[in-house]
Amino acid sequence: MSTEILIAGGGIGGVATALACARRGITVTVLERAAEFGEVGAGLQIGPNAWRVLRELGVLDGLAGRAVLPSRWALTDITTGEEIFSLPFGEAFEERYGAPYAVMHRGELLTALITACRGTGLVTLVPGKEITEVGQDGESATAHCADGTSLTADALVAADGLRSVIRAQLLDAEPPLLSSYVVYRGPGPRPEGIEDAVMLYVGDGIHYMQYPISGGTMLNRVASFKSTRGEPGTDEWGTPQELTEKFAGAMAYVRQAVAEMDIGKRWPLCDRKPLAGWAQGRITLLGDAAHPMNQYLAQGACQALEDALALGAALAETPGDPAAAFKSYEAARFPRSSAVQELTRFVGDFCHFGGAAALLRDHFLARLSAEDRYAYTDWLYRADGTLPSRALPAHVDLYALRS
Repeated sequence: MSTEILIAGGGIGGVATALACARRGITVTVLERAAEFGEVGAGLQIGPNAWRVLRELGVLDGLAGRAVLPSRWALTDITTGEEIFSLPFGEAFEERYGAPYAVMHRGELLTALITACRGTGLVTLVPGKEITEVGQDGESATAHCADGTSLTADALVAADGLRSVIRAQLLDAEPPLLSSYVVYRGPGPRPEGIEDAVMLYVGDGIHYMQYPISGGTMLNRVASFKSTRGEPGTDEWGTPQELTEKFAGAMAYVRQAVAEMDIGKRWPLCDRKPLAGWAQGRITLLGDAAHPMNQYLAQGACQALEDALALGAALAETPGDPAAAFKSYEAARFPRSSAVQELTRFVGDFCHFGGAAALLRDHFLARLSAEDRYAYTDWLYRADGTLPSRALPAHVDLYALRS
């Protein structure tokens, strides 16, 4: 029995899901609220877990010459410039995980996915369709749009992001959890002498990150700090002036890099507590609509890609019964995505330590053996990775601690 799927949201998660379904012979229509398909933002890190998904979806050729394979990931003291920790991304890393670590422009990845979707002949991409409400019965799911039109299919996947309209109707109308950290992103031309590496400079409540993108011609730059002025999201909070003040004690290179960034736009940092119940009959959530997370493990898009592959497989395994497929998909994905959400919060705290806590962190990292360093990434990057133990004891609620 053939199945037709509606997907709400034309970002990386939604389009990847369309491609994963089409690769299984499933017809898909993707509805995007914007006037055209495109990604807002700049750089994106793709761990081996997500690279394997892209390889299976058949989009690596579309990234040739655009994705950069960095030599390593390095943690550096933002004040002194002293290197704290480094994880090499060389041959041993790729052999261990069956894929490299890559960095790229978000828009270039989306373009590769869209091109692959069009090549299947099974995916219809429809921009300018803002979904205001969804409904379902025992045989179909329907998306009602702001322009007065409605579209019906066998099932619907909500990949409509952090502030998902469909999640609010289906599962949880609470707003996302807003962090006190603000983010500024400023990609620009790559200066000479910049290493092909993911460089993270950390300090007490601040960090600066950079890595090359767009075939190495551009440098993605991100500056973030914990704002102490006003409530998160208000005009007084996380201003460019406070950015300059917070980074005044950083090493000269970081100060100069931040000064060269376009700081005309700031991004709040949001996530949610893990919450089961994505699959509701013939409708399910995916990506940020299901499990939004902070940036500290660089796994937001990676987990959406994992979702896409799992959902396509589940639909193919139960043809004609999307409700059963959605339940199977959630059962497979919820434990892992929840672990990534929680560990991401912990890593954010870990990177932003100051004082004695930072000294202890640096002492611990400096004494890790080469094998020990991989032990902390195996659960995330290996194809057969197991779930990690809790980041903190069970009585500690990571989400009760504002980060």
